[in-house]
Amino acid sequence: MIQRRLICSMISNTVVQSNPGHSQSKWNVKQVTKSNFSAALEEIRNCISDSDFIAISLKNTGAYSAPWQRIMPIDTARTAYLKAKYAAERFQVLQFAVCPFSIKSSKLIVHPYNFHLFPRDELKIGMPSYSFSCQSSYLTSMSQEGFDFNACIYDGISYLSKSQESAAVDRIGNASPISCTVQTPSGYTVADSVFAQRIKSRVKNWITACKDTNKKPEDALISSLRKIVSGDEVYGSRPCLSIDVCSERQVRLVMETLKDFVDVIPLLNPAMGGTIRPVRVVLTSSEEDRILLQKQLQNEEEEHNKRLRGFREVIDLISASQKPVVAHNSLNDFTFVHSKFLAPLPSTLEEFRSSLCLVFPNVLDVNHLMNEINPQTKVNNLPACISYLKQRFFAPIDIEIPNQAEVNEVKTLGHDAVKISQLFAKLCSILKIAPRTPEAAEGHFPDAIECYTNSYNPCFTRSHGSADEDVSVRTDNTRKISSKNLVFLWGFRGMTSAGKLKSLLCGSHDVFHDFDVKMVDKSCAVVAFRNPGFAEVLFQLMDSGGICTITLKEMLADGLTAAGYDTYQKVCELGLWEADLASSMEKALGEIESFSEAQSKELSGMCWNNDEMINLDDL
Repeated sequence: MIQRRLICSMISNTVVQSNPGHSQSKWNVKQVTKSNFSAALEEIRNCISDSDFIAISLKNTGAYSAPWQRIMPIDTARTAYLKAKYAAERFQVLQFAVCPFSIKSSKLIVHPYNFHLFPRDELKIGMPSYSFSCQSSYLTSMSQEGFDFNACIYDGISYLSKSQESAAVDRIGNASPISCTVQTPSGYTVADSVFAQRIKSRVKNWITACKDTNKKPEDALISSLRKIVSGDEVYGSRPCLSIDVCSERQVRLVMETLKDFVDVIPLLNPAMGGTIRPVRVVLTSSEEDRILLQKQLQNEEEEHNKRLRGFREVIDLISASQKPVVAHNSLNDFTFVHSKFLAPLPSTLEEFRSSLCLVFPNVLDVNHLMNEINPQTKVNNLPACISYLKQRFFAPIDIEIPNQAEVNEVKTLGHDAVKISQLFAKLCSILKIAPRTPEAAEGHFPDAIECYTNSYNPCFTRSHGSADEDVSVRTDNTRKISSKNLVFLWGFRGMTSAGKLKSLLCGSHDVFHDFDVKMVDKSCAVVAFRNPGFAEVLFQLMDSGGICTITLKEMLADGLTAAGYDTYQKVCELGLWEADLASSMEKALGEIESFSEAQSKELSGMCWNNDEMINLDDL
């Protein structure tokens, strides 16, 4: 058992001079909007490169539309994912805090940024069409923290996910010319040779004409007509030639032919809908001019990508760094990350985990480390975690925020990312884990932490693993039972208390002597049996009328209904997100019955066909 101690936290005096009691309110988290996004992107790129870990924290417009739709102890990893998926698809991220950090002994060096996001049609192409739900309590909480909704709407950073970017490129092509290389064509034909020779001759004559200093002045009209016929253009102040092509193969032939000319740069503009556009050839005056143009094209491409991807540039930076990512309630956060910045969420947890690991190979939820401190006590939010450690342990952490000015306005926007890094550092100290060890590969956690990574089961512990079928009934009781031992009850009119329902069930049969009852919402309760098999006994009793008490028999007559965990799981799989769980369970039962009837009819038809075939054979 870990010894009870006291806690100590400090902010480095060389960075922030403040009253220790108000140190958290003096954390200067850089607020990033559209107006300062480009500069902040370069800053955070360097911070990520120089740091060992990255903490993230999201502020969303909501998490659930009905009480039973929030993730609860009774949820398996599978149903928890389906609930998180539903929330990520309905609600929106308005703040995304990113905090690259390193731990040097007892010093925590953090670089916190809080990005204000708002999805909008930046490219004026009508995609994607954004709509999202809001939960009033979440908006109220952000307002109390000083969040400016007007600034968010007008100056928030927009973005496209990877899948949306691909769709946008297919629709509009690239907004700016991109210097590129293409695959060399194979298997030259006679027609290819003739085409390439014609292009080579045309480009050579064009370059000679452009460099001819003895050209006689022409009439403006004649000069304009000559340019139209020859395809002459101007790119900036440089001469430019447009070469029409009819196929991708001709594009490759042109690009291959232009390799013979050292003073030209080819530009390729994919057209809207993937159609073929002319290849443009820009003539440079010298090697220095060529380098200058290439740098200009590179800058234009980077600016175009920033405009197209928006905040997803930050996501791509985190992914490319391969640095370990630390989060709190990682399932909720990363379903939003996947949905908003990567692609639509897959239908199963296994597919989600595999897809996310390709982008973020090492994700740690600090909740899993908290469970090792005291698995008997469940703490679900950051303030509760920090308060719990403060009362019991001594883990001094000196927080340093480099290059941060004094804070004049007290706001707490983005502080959660700093708290997550602080909590991680304290937990490593308490559990005697070295955050960085020589044997830990770059981009990986130490071996002592590795077993906790990439687990998106909210109830994961090292002792129980991540068994999908094990659940708890209450937050303050971590004892695990199989989901097969749960029975959902609804249709109890006027019975809205778990205590009253439990008293009614006690003594009605021998099966009700070691069980628990919890209200999932006002319409439905869950009964948890400690002994395996008792749930099946209850179903049999209700079907046969073996319940002893008159009150329960009356409730059965009035519509008391029971179902197992498979029905609850079916509710989540089918997306039956009604306001009351009872309504959703009724619909799921109807779906199951309809499916069973359809299967029975199909099976009967197969049996009839088999009999018919046998009779024909007998004939």
